[in-house]
Amino acid sequence: MTEMKWPNKLTLAWLREQYASKMLTPREVMEEIVRRAEADADMNIWITPPSMALIEPYLERLTQIAPDHSPLWGIPFAVKDNIDLAGVPTTAGCAEFAYTPKESAIVVQRLVNAGAIPVGKANLDQFATGLVGTRSPYGETHNALRGELISGGSSSGSAVAVARGQAAFALGTDTAGSGRVPAALNGLVGYKPSVGAWPTKGVVPACASLDCVTVFANSLDDALAVDRFARGAEESDPWSRAIPHPFTARMPASVCLPGNAPDFYGPYASSYEKAWAKAVQAAESMGVTVAYVDAELFAEAAAILYGGPWVAERWASLGPFIESHPGAAFPVTEQVLRTGSSPVYTAASVFEAAHKLQRLKLEAKRLLKDAVLMLPTCGGTWSRDEVRANPVRANSDMGRYTNHCNLLDLAAVAVQAGEAEEALPFGVTLFAAAENESLLIGAAKRFIMAIGESSFPAVGAAKRLEQEAEAQSAASNGEPVTVSGEAQLQQQLGPVAPAATLVAVCGLHMRGFPLEKQMEACGAVFVREAISAAKYRLIKLSATPAKPGMIKQKQGGASIALELWEMPLAAFGGFAASIPAPLGIGKVELSDGTEVPGFICEAYAEAEAGAEDITVYGSWRNAVSQ
Repeated sequence: MTEMKWPNKLTLAWLREQYASKMLTPREVMEEIVRRAEADADMNIWITPPSMALIEPYLERLTQIAPDHSPLWGIPFAVKDNIDLAGVPTTAGCAEFAYTPKESAIVVQRLVNAGAIPVGKANLDQFATGLVGTRSPYGETHNALRGELISGGSSSGSAVAVARGQAAFALGTDTAGSGRVPAALNGLVGYKPSVGAWPTKGVVPACASLDCVTVFANSLDDALAVDRFARGAEESDPWSRAIPHPFTARMPASVCLPGNAPDFYGPYASSYEKAWAKAVQAAESMGVTVAYVDAELFAEAAAILYGGPWVAERWASLGPFIESHPGAAFPVTEQVLRTGSSPVYTAASVFEAAHKLQRLKLEAKRLLKDAVLMLPTCGGTWSRDEVRANPVRANSDMGRYTNHCNLLDLAAVAVQAGEAEEALPFGVTLFAAAENESLLIGAAKRFIMAIGESSFPAVGAAKRLEQEAEAQSAASNGEPVTVSGEAQLQQQLGPVAPAATLVAVCGLHMRGFPLEKQMEACGAVFVREAISAAKYRLIKLSATPAKPGMIKQKQGGASIALELWEMPLAAFGGFAASIPAPLGIGKVELSDGTEVPGFICEAYAEAEAGAEDITVYGSWRNAVSQ
């Protein structure tokens, strides 16, 4: 039997291929992950490391579900140890703070429901306070590529677990950059959705009004695959809000770059500066307008986070524990947290900062109306020894280009942009307004390809566009045409605009009902459960087999439980045409006010003989169970 050649990094595509071909089982993958974690034990990646005892219940669960029904079936992921995993201690990097939750965080449970397997709890800067990865009593997490360097924080273990092939993706959190800085320093993609897009219920708060759960992955496509299942409003989460998954990736009208060159710092400052210059060249070759803008508003917003009253929000969450457990916190962490108890942060100062921030939000929204902003993710890096000698200043520098993001209600993706030096990754972050995550994805895909082209002695994308125009001119004269320019760019770019749509279903097409297979035959994938606006009546139609119809009311009505599926547009037209009257596809209003395509029913069906009002049950599933 041929010995398995394991890749250094695990990706969703590789794992799915191995499972589909029966070359590997999830158990064998988990055993390899445990072996790798044990081999890297001195890197301080984990607080609760992978073990077969921890993983076994999830492997057992996989035997009860079909891979085709669980898009993340058998995919291993790491969980930052300030995010709850049922039955496993949550420490937030502090043993005295630890508790064992009975339930997983909402976002973890959604991923488990999709078939993913949590393998362990990852190390972090204590209480998610830091961007360096050295502020943990469980040890300094080593950089995945150069052990003497910092790994970045606070989601240090999460990032290094992915970079060292001990997880295919990992959950982190991001208040000031913790889901982006470790991605940049360890050669990964870090995706930070809009604030509230992923539920934070079950996450130890740092600044609850700003906290985000994030994902680290080896590619943007892997990160977006996770986003599909993690995203969605959660009624029991006061910070949650409904922001749709960016199903289509649109190109922005422009990419904004800072008019003044960014400042670089640390022992590799000159190398980082050169890497940034190459990233700028790549941005200029993307085929969209590059606008050089005054980036001072982002620096002003960043200063509010740790130089203003928002530090008091962190103290409000953790201050009672710090006061009642003297000596329990990591010294530099306690020092930072206690700044939030300063008497200078009065109620008046909070409102002054809030009013200033509102003005900056408006400026940012105007600037990024149809644009994305690109900045270095970090302006440099440090050795762990250097950070230990100057922990506060080094940490502050690492957040220079990240701290503004959540305050200004931006989404962000950190992507790789080559190397500053050998085994020293350089990354940039693209930012977009919360409602424009699709622009973020389009720009990121185009930049990733452009930075790849810049590594070769070939012309960039802009020059290739000129060549395409020449080729088109040649074609008009009957000359042979070579595919190049934008056509070639689009071919390489792949699914920049994935042709898919959400479909709301309320009856026989839901999971576990007879027509679920029709959804799957159309290539549809279950996304999440949802609830309609309180404007509908649910009718049991006089049909065989029995089925429901949702009728929107001008006044009154109730909320109906639904399922949201994602369906390729190529199949959507035929699917809609096959639906028999009185049902059809129209726009269904959800509880958050958004509208999605979904099943609706014509009003005349309510008056037909045998029709029955079943609105009181709240869903078809409840009605048929009676």
